[in-house]
Amino acid sequence: MTSPRDTCAIDFGASEGIDEGTVFLMDTTRNGGQAWLAHTGLGRRAMLQASASLAVAASVGSVSLASAQSNSDAVPMVITDPARVPAAFKESPELASQVAAGKLPAVADRVGKDPLVIQPTRDIGRYGGTWRAGFTGPADNQNIQRLCHDHLLYWDATVTKVIPNVAKAWEISNGGKTITFTLRRGMKWSNGDSFTADDIMFWFEDMYGNDELNPSKAAWMAINGKQGIVEKIDEVTVAFKFESPYYGFVEEVACLGAGGHFTNGSLAMGIYAPSKYLKQFHPKYTSAEEVDKKAKEAKFDNWVLFFKNRNNANLNTELPVVTAWRVTSPINTPVLGLERNPFYFGVDTEGNQLPYIDKIQMTLAENLEVLNLRAIAAEYDFQVRHIDLAKVPVYKENEARGNYTVKFWLWQHGTDAGFFMNQDFDADPELRQWITSKDFRNALSLGMDRDQLNEAFWLGLGDPGSSAPGPASAFYLGPDSRKLNSVLDATKANELLDKLGLTKRDAQGFRQRLDGKGRLQLEVTTVGAAFINYTGIAQMVSEQWARNLGIKANVTEVERSLMTTRLANNELQIRVWSNDGTDNPFTYPFHGLAYASDSAIGPNSGKWWQSGGKIGTKPEGDLMKQLELLNEGKGKPADERVAIGKEILRLMVDNNWVIGTVGISPAVLGVAIIGNNFGNVPDMVTGSTPGQTPGNARPEQFYFKS
Repeated sequence: MTSPRDTCAIDFGASEGIDEGTVFLMDTTRNGGQAWLAHTGLGRRAMLQASASLAVAASVGSVSLASAQSNSDAVPMVITDPARVPAAFKESPELASQVAAGKLPAVADRVGKDPLVIQPTRDIGRYGGTWRAGFTGPADNQNIQRLCHDHLLYWDATVTKVIPNVAKAWEISNGGKTITFTLRRGMKWSNGDSFTADDIMFWFEDMYGNDELNPSKAAWMAINGKQGIVEKIDEVTVAFKFESPYYGFVEEVACLGAGGHFTNGSLAMGIYAPSKYLKQFHPKYTSAEEVDKKAKEAKFDNWVLFFKNRNNANLNTELPVVTAWRVTSPINTPVLGLERNPFYFGVDTEGNQLPYIDKIQMTLAENLEVLNLRAIAAEYDFQVRHIDLAKVPVYKENEARGNYTVKFWLWQHGTDAGFFMNQDFDADPELRQWITSKDFRNALSLGMDRDQLNEAFWLGLGDPGSSAPGPASAFYLGPDSRKLNSVLDATKANELLDKLGLTKRDAQGFRQRLDGKGRLQLEVTTVGAAFINYTGIAQMVSEQWARNLGIKANVTEVERSLMTTRLANNELQIRVWSNDGTDNPFTYPFHGLAYASDSAIGPNSGKWWQSGGKIGTKPEGDLMKQLELLNEGKGKPADERVAIGKEILRLMVDNNWVIGTVGISPAVLGVAIIGNNFGNVPDMVTGSTPGQTPGNARPEQFYFKS
């Protein structure tokens, strides 16, 4: 069974073929989407009026995106009351036939004695169907990882409460120094192997503890610079022990940094791993000669790279997993395919083994324009990743014909397209002088016209401002924080630049370097095929800086994996990306602190922090103060952590390391295109990187209504 919706035709005038239409879309969105609206024959205002849900939002801002649409507050819930665990279990007809044929054990033996019980958003679903969606290539691994959330612990739909997931329960004892996890009895890997404490110990001792696989140890496994240890209590119980109180470890385990096997296995991380399967690739259990031979036969330089490849759930279709679906066609192919895991440990409140949907089929889109064109044409059953907010009027216009509904999931991070100023950049001494100057950063910020950006790229529906989080965050700093050095004031900006000595200009009006080497030129790096039009936004800001400040900025778009490599190598001056996760600095510090090698405000400082000072560059000043506060907060109970977290964010905002543009919107992973035949998708969940949205909507309980 697949979704019965028909594909609708969209009138693009002379551009009838997908290739022509794609080129047209790419050309127009780079100029802020205005030409797209003109091509439809409607102005921006008329297009917004096509949808009642957007008519109010244009004048009130991002908060009205939620209030203007007809929303139910129904969300899926994990049931922890033992009295509500179903006494009997059921399964999909496909699996029932395999049981009857003797190819699978009975469903009760597959889900185990302690299943995860999920109360669906609205309905007990129906089995069957193939969920159609889109992805943008091998670097788009988070697309499927967010659906296959397999953290030991996880977040509820609001991302305010940690809940059980792979682990059945946890307990904090010994003054916060010991966190004990209880696993699920009888739980299985997708190949039928038992999932036990041995799989956690294998990860800790043979993967994390192996200096070839993990030469640098994770900051989330340490408190006050001291690494924790893991002890097996029995087959279903393990204890993580630390020398100092580490109350924040529970949240760390629920978040992306620690993650789970599906998400972080390719890094030899993930807290647990399928030990029986992976031992054949590990020199401790198979001779070094044999492991090296296997690696070379598979065309890998060494066993470490081969091992990580074999533990990559997106690439190795033979790898056992514990997720609701398992990959059958890898991510480096045109169609990323997944199918139901017959041993998945989750059930609904009536005992039906999840997931309801048989398969997921993600089709490669060459770029975001192709992906959005396909979504507009109703070729996807549900898609929230990579949906372009600037095209919402077109989505709304085609809603009825496409038999889908547009919903908005708000995120509370401060900026969807922040300009990350690399405080570690050292390739050019003069440029380093300016990038590390607070006054220079403030001048750049004051030279931005955020209202123009908001109108052009957010349809006027975002909140222009700094990098500070929104009012729904527990770490909200107040309304003034959104405006701090973040309202256009060209006069003040130019005064700051003049006081810095940047007074000489060339014939075109651009400011000159102080070392006599000509024009001061900044390099801004963006990526394509990712969420929103980062390149178009950066180009508009570049034009604003040139016009308002006499500052030249070159914008270069690169492929995402190249961006990641250059960032880790400390080659970037300014990176444009969202500061998602900063609405809670403890659960995802990568975008607000110099926390790791992929922290764009200080990748070398991040390496230093992650390695305990073994590599990288020691951060100084407020960068270091942030990290010290982070470490302090991790050792405090949650209620005592809020004041510390606010101070971390105050330092981020005050220093303007991430120059904000527009945020608190659904622009990044928040515009949900939901087929009307696709059930149990919440009208609203909290957008969150730690919550791995849409994972916190519990995709395993989505279903086809017919």
